[in-house]
Amino acid sequence: MKLLNDKKQFKKALALFDQHGINNILTLSNFTITQVLKACAHMGDLQRGKIIHNLIASKTKNDIYVSSTLIHLYAHCDDIESAQSLFDSTKNKTPAMYGIMMKAFIKNKQANKAIALFNEIQNPNDVHMILLFNSCAQLKTKEALDLVKKISKRIPKSFYSNPYLLTSLLDALMKCGDVAHAESLFYSSKEKVLPIYGAMMKGYVENNLAEKTIELFNELKNPADVNTILLNQMKLDDIQSSIPIYLSAIKAVSQIGDYSKAQSIVKQVPDCLLVENQIPSALIDLWGKVGSIDEAKLIFDKIRQPNTIEYTTMVNSYGLNGMGMQAIALFHQIPRELLGEATYVCAL
Repeated sequence: MKLLNDKKQFKKALALFDQHGINNILTLSNFTITQVLKACAHMGDLQRGKIIHNLIASKTKNDIYVSSTLIHLYAHCDDIESAQSLFDSTKNKTPAMYGIMMKAFIKNKQANKAIALFNEIQNPNDVHMILLFNSCAQLKTKEALDLVKKISKRIPKSFYSNPYLLTSLLDALMKCGDVAHAESLFYSSKEKVLPIYGAMMKGYVENNLAEKTIELFNELKNPADVNTILLNQMKLDDIQSSIPIYLSAIKAVSQIGDYSKAQSIVKQVPDCLLVENQIPSALIDLWGKVGSIDEAKLIFDKIRQPNTIEYTTMVNSYGLNGMGMQAIALFHQIPRELLGEATYVCAL
């Protein structure tokens, strides 16, 4: 089962369990049980997970790995109540359990609960720190900013070698409005990776500093200023890390409303990013705001099944360019299940 899980063949792992393990579950090793629970979590099969939990209730009391995997199952399937109940009843809580619960609270917009859990941890590791900063970024309050500054001063220097920690710290500072502190950290960092650039550029956009976003984008695209490894990553393999960078650049030009800058940025977006993620809706918004509605429609028409955001953005683009009839016509084409409050507002 572990081999199948490692290959992300979770359906086959569960089929193997159904064939050989379900009738002899109490004789299975705890390791095997954790594997079937992991498969349930990745498949989102909460019902099967609950059945297994009931069958192995006695094992959860004595094995922290089984308990931890069960907590992960419930949290991953958004059954926060069951996850918290099991977490609270576990006597010897592990660092991993705290991390799982903090992540679950953040996912469900309960950042204050995640922070409360962090305060219970005696020796938080870098993962806990990242989750704390993510919690503060979600709150965007002065109190959250004060906590970020307080905790960041206590971080062991070795933790800063983790680019994910620095990225989450920059994101929290930017979300809480402390641009100057974020800039100081960014420029003092010797080894910058793509996510760090992404956090800074996204932060600039959120703080209405579009010109700084473009400056950073141009710096990143200039091999004379930045290690060419980063540029090669953007061109070749690190697509997920590149998305926030291009997305922020597009949104920045959208804020500025400059047609020539829009053309320059769009030419640099890889073709592979034009058909998924948030890039298409951002491009529609960009072309709409610089007055090039034909370009916006061209992007929209290439989307096979537009989602709510893409429909709404196109309707809004028509409205911005004085094309009320086209906006209403498109509004009436939107499937009822995709109509949102923002869509109605744009149509009005």
